Amino acid sequence: MSALSNADSEMGDTSPSVPNHARDDLERRLLRKLDLRMSITVVLYTLSFLDNLNMSSARLASFEKDLHLQGNQYATVLSIVNVGYILMQVPSNMFLHWLEKPAILIPGCALIWGIVSVLTGFTKNYTGVLLARLFLGFTEGPFFAGVLFLISKWYKRDELALRIAVILCGSVLGVAFGSLLASGILTSMQGILGQAGWRWLFYIEGGATIVVAICAMFILPNFPHNTRWLTPEERALSISRLADDSNEKSDELGKRTTMQGLWDAVSDWKVWWFVVALFAQNVGQSFIIYFPTIAATMGYDTTVTLLLAAPPWVLAMIVAFAISKYSDKKRKRFIFIFASNALAALGFIVSICTMDMTARYASLFLMAQVTGGQVVFLGWINNTFAREPAKRAVAIAMIGGLSQTGNIFGSYIWPPKWGPTYRYSFAICFAALGVSTIMFGVMHIHLKRVNERIERNERDAKDINDLRYPVGFRYLV
Repeated sequence: MSALSNADSEMGDTSPSVPNHARDDLERRLLRKLDLRMSITVVLYTLSFLDNLNMSSARLASFEKDLHLQGNQYATVLSIVNVGYILMQVPSNMFLHWLEKPAILIPGCALIWGIVSVLTGFTKNYTGVLLARLFLGFTEGPFFAGVLFLISKWYKRDELALRIAVILCGSVLGVAFGSLLASGILTSMQGILGQAGWRWLFYIEGGATIVVAICAMFILPNFPHNTRWLTPEERALSISRLADDSNEKSDELGKRTTMQGLWDAVSDWKVWWFVVALFAQNVGQSFIIYFPTIAATMGYDTTVTLLLAAPPWVLAMIVAFAISKYSDKKRKRFIFIFASNALAALGFIVSICTMDMTARYASLFLMAQVTGGQVVFLGWINNTFAREPAKRAVAIAMIGGLSQTGNIFGSYIWPPKWGPTYRYSFAICFAALGVSTIMFGVMHIHLKRVNERIERNERDAKDINDLRYPVGFRYLV
């Protein structure tokens, strides 16, 4: 008898007493409840992006003049936030895995970064704004890695990409409607109470973050075993369906300690491969934080420039939703990353080759499509390290944190002397996306071969205990 036959006899339905149709109805209700509560993370992520992109919008006003910034000081102000991202993501996710209270930790970080954002509006010089941005990075750093780990504790592998797309639409909304909001604030709030319009950007958006963070403390779930508002049936289903998805028994999940998870992640070459690939990807996506500056090369005034910066991201959000849903349905990852990067690369080529206003604006729509690939990639990380929560918590944080060095590098490849064409900047982004796409392709091929080996071993093995992977487990590629 094959190992697969043995496994079928050993691994039955984790909830045999619950009829299938009743379980399906309960699962649908559970997912609706989860989706509704998790939606607060979209608002928080939107506000996170607004707090970051305020710099780009403020640059079109009197930000650099009022703070007496010179040379590369603006680029340094932009990039310093990534230091906190790099240093905080791994320890914060390890702490989250140990504390098991994301409903406190995640909104708590948002509350503090809202306060820091408000204080940024009071800065008077380069030193002040640099320190504010440094503290912003330390407080925002735990957020996104923590949210990714949180949803991986609730959703199955073929449900993740769409949920990540919903959360990441916060970044798209931040870029799109942040420009619209900035346009209104910079023009209507200039001089009120003797304050420059760009300062009101930080006051208003930082204050909004504080309010939403307080609300999130009462809305977000913790983990399935310690969320109070679940019924006993919902709690049992939440745990068992993830065990089913990873082909493990419920009591076999989560046995690794936080420090063991750290070692597991550090010693897995796939984690480091993804770190380097995402580093290159982040360099290629560095145009995002300079998007208003790129839009300004078309020659319009500040208000029109900020308004024109919104539509590309609205389209990008729609496309990201579509491909993430299709990616989950087909259980495929790499092909969608490749397609998104290819469209962005085409946008870079157009911008390198011409300064024609129509072509230049069309290229912005193409560049923004990189968002779809980013959504699918983040789901891919969760899928690749799906089985053990302790390792997954560290792997998500390591990949997201260490790859932030790409954002630091990317902040310096858009110097004013390369404008208004920014051909060299676009060429660097093109090359970086090429490197990341090739590395993703290599991982795709590797995981396909691993899946083939798993299938072959299942077919040939005489005893289920001889198998390295649980029966039925496959990497999503």
